[in-house]
Amino acid sequence: MGEVERPGWLEVLATGPLTTVQDLGRPGRGDLGVGRSGAADRAALRLANRLLANPEGAAALEVTLGGLQVRAHGDLTIALSGAPCPATVTDAAGRARGAGHQAVERLPDGATLRLGVPGRGLRTYLAVRGGLDVPEVLGSRATDIMAGVGPDRPARGSALPVGPPPERFPIVDLAPVTPLYAGEPVLSVLPGPRDDWFAPGALQALCAEPYEVTVDSNRVGMRLRGPRLERVREGELPPEGMVPGALQVPPSGQPTLFLADHPVTGGYPVIAVVRTSDVDRAAQVRPGQRVRFRLVRA
Repeated sequence: MGEVERPGWLEVLATGPLTTVQDLGRPGRGDLGVGRSGAADRAALRLANRLLANPEGAAALEVTLGGLQVRAHGDLTIALSGAPCPATVTDAAGRARGAGHQAVERLPDGATLRLGVPGRGLRTYLAVRGGLDVPEVLGSRATDIMAGVGPDRPARGSALPVGPPPERFPIVDLAPVTPLYAGEPVLSVLPGPRDDWFAPGALQALCAEPYEVTVDSNRVGMRLRGPRLERVREGELPPEGMVPGALQVPPSGQPTLFLADHPVTGGYPVIAVVRTSDVDRAAQVRPGQRVRFRLVRA
């Protein structure tokens, strides 16, 4: 008979610039003023969990620009996805080896995992077989940094329990994935719902030149710098619902692209909305990089 898998836990030794616990969020609570939140790159989270035979929405760590260090207590099985970064596993005897990306890896009892800064992309996901078993808040283990809902951010010394392993076992040890973009990603946008608030040609201006992602960007949204989007209507809207991917335009004419922890309502007009499939790609764009928009009609 095979060895019985037993739940263990992760000890956090360092968090890097920002590490949070994320799953697929808490949908359907906008009427309570609670956004969905969840992983900024949902496809990457799903992939890491599938590699481990976890449910796709199992809680994992979202690591921004690397710097995470954790120690295993108990023999654990892990997978990394999202922004590829240098990863080193050092066992309890001090022997070090590299760890693969988008691959199933063993993290033995007492071993330490260290993540460096990714060469491309922004957010790396560390999933553990069994998922992180931190307490749920409103049906989710996601940390919403804007609303302050969900588990506390991991800190040095935090203990993150791992849940019981699923009955199924991983069937592949490596997932072939298209590398992250090297140039300017192109994000598809649908027009509206408030494109009529803008001057003729504003949508074309949005798509004509690239926009730079500014340092004033986070899980809430990406503030962009580029061609000014002129409005033909003054004043502001009554608050109305917002969705991930909404391109909201304040009086400055510089759009903000809403991401996972966006507000549930907003009062600035939305000129266009990024397709859901491209919001994950947007979440991997670093400050200082540029993005382009492509207008689609369906």
